[in-house]
Amino acid sequence: MLVNCVAYQDGKKLGDITAEAISDYVQRPDCFVWVALFQPNPEELDQMAEEFGLHPLAVEDARKGHQRPKIEEYEDSLFVVVHSVEDAPADSPEHFLVGEIDLFVGPNYILSVRHRTQRGFADVRARCEREPELLRHGSGFVLYAIMDSVVDRYFPILDELESSLEAAEARMFDGTSARARIQELYDLKRRLMTLKHAVAPLQEAVGKLYGGRVPQLCMGTQEYYRDIYDHLSRINSAIESIREMLTTAITVNIGLIGLADAEVTKRLAAWGALITVPTLIAGIYGMNFKMMPELDWTYGYLYALCTMVSIDAVLFWRFRQAKWV
Repeated sequence: MLVNCVAYQDGKKLGDITAEAISDYVQRPDCFVWVALFQPNPEELDQMAEEFGLHPLAVEDARKGHQRPKIEEYEDSLFVVVHSVEDAPADSPEHFLVGEIDLFVGPNYILSVRHRTQRGFADVRARCEREPELLRHGSGFVLYAIMDSVVDRYFPILDELESSLEAAEARMFDGTSARARIQELYDLKRRLMTLKHAVAPLQEAVGKLYGGRVPQLCMGTQEYYRDIYDHLSRINSAIESIREMLTTAITVNIGLIGLADAEVTKRLAAWGALITVPTLIAGIYGMNFKMMPELDWTYGYLYALCTMVSIDAVLFWRFRQAKWV
């Protein structure tokens, strides 16, 4: 679906144009076209490839989708893939909705193709149009604005993960079953890795846009891409910190399970000892040999019972002191 198709010149909006007129505006000097597509069908993507003269390999990647975050250079154009991470709808079994934004960037055009995303970039377009002096940089600045918006949307997700970890740590010693605690921590770790898979490859790719051999499209805007890199670096560091805390929390929970098992083992051993003593004495006197000692005692039965109770009472007292029972 075609969302927007707008032409700009000297940082100012000329107006909305039709898809068929794109090639005419692209040929104008100091003019660039910004087109936004949402889950386009093959015919729409083929039309844009013809109007902009897009590289066939980049078009093939955009058509297939499910690409890793990356930045590829094709002569004087760039093909950029970024992943969006959003809260999933309430009826979804997943916590996060992972979308993909494919960006085709040329000297006088930028084409964004969104897949599986709920939020668009209307706010980014409005921001760019409010800053014509920056919009004069053309497609290089628009690419920065879109990427910056995607990266800024990672921060609420990161805050949500940190809050979930704090809540899980608070419930660690409240009597919740160990299975439920570990399941919650592993679920949190899975969500964390979803964010990391979006951030880590993108951080590596963005580093190529401000240092070393910078693509011609990004000349004059390197400081903006360095800002994106700094944000990604902060997010990645926070992810690693949360990951270490999750690993520690899982280890603590496993240790708590071991302690609980040891407590059960001690209690079973204590009650086993209490049962063993009378069983031993009763077993000996239950053999019914004729020449057994004390067999003919008048109070032998009472004596045997008192012995069993006395020994068990001493053992129970000692186990109670050791908190085994």
